[in-house]
Amino acid sequence: MNYLDFARYYDELTENVDYPARAEYLLNVMSYFQHAPGRVLDLACGTGSMTVELAKRGIDIFGVDASGDMLTQAYDKAYDNDLELLFVRQSMQALELPGLVDTVICTLDSVNHITSKKTLTRAFSRVSQYLADDGLFIFDANTIYKHKVVLGDNCYIYDIENVFCAWQNNYDPEDNRVVITLDFFESQGDMYLRSTEQFSERAYSREEMTEMLSAAGLEITEVFGDMTLLPPSETEQREIYAVRKIRNE
Repeated sequence: MNYLDFARYYDELTENVDYPARAEYLLNVMSYFQHAPGRVLDLACGTGSMTVELAKRGIDIFGVDASGDMLTQAYDKAYDNDLELLFVRQSMQALELPGLVDTVICTLDSVNHITSKKTLTRAFSRVSQYLADDGLFIFDANTIYKHKVVLGDNCYIYDIENVFCAWQNNYDPEDNRVVITLDFFESQGDMYLRSTEQFSERAYSREEMTEMLSAAGLEITEVFGDMTLLPPSETEQREIYAVRKIRNE
C-alpha cells in the first residue's frame, strides 16, 4: 500500500509525537547497553521524522520504507533541514543492503503493520542478515492491551488545516488485529473531496515475538515500557524491544 493521502497528512495526524524526545530516548537505550550507534538503519522510516532527528544529532543514518509517498515527504523534510540523507524504497521483508549496519531502529508501531507472522519473521530474518554480530536492533510495538482496550472499535476525529479526517477502528479479538479506515475530506473551495484509505495492524504477544525473533536468529535482550528503561506495566500501550543476534558458542 502506498498510503498516498495518509502520507500527505501523516505528520499532522501524529503531531502529538515528540520526535526529539524519542530520538534522545533511543540514544539512551543504546547507551544503556554501552552500544555505539555506528551506521544506523531507520527501518520503515515513514516521513523521515526520526531519521532527521537522529541525523541532526550527528548519527550516521539512512532510511528505508515501502511507501514512495512517505519517502517523498522524508526527502522534503531532510532538504528543509539542510541534510543530505539517503532514503530507499524497500519493504521490511525484502530488505536488501550493500553491507552490514551496526544498529537498526524501527519505531512507532511499524512492525504491527505486518499482520502475518510468516512475513514478520521474514522481515526479522532480513534484519538479522544485515545486522553486525555485535549490533543492536531496537523496535517498538503496540501491545495487545492497546489494541483491545485503547484502539478497539473506537472512532477518532481530526480537524486539521484543509482536511477533516474520520479515523475508524474495527478490532478482531481472534488475532488482535485492528482494521483502520481513514476517511479524508479535503477542503476545495465550497466543496470537500473525499478519499479513503484502509490498512490493518496486528498486536503480538511476547511469546509470539520471541518465537519469530528466534526463528530469525535473534534474541530479546530486554523489553522496556514506552520511553522508559523499566519493565512494561500491565497496561503498557507500547513496548520497546532491544534485540541482538543469537550467538552460537
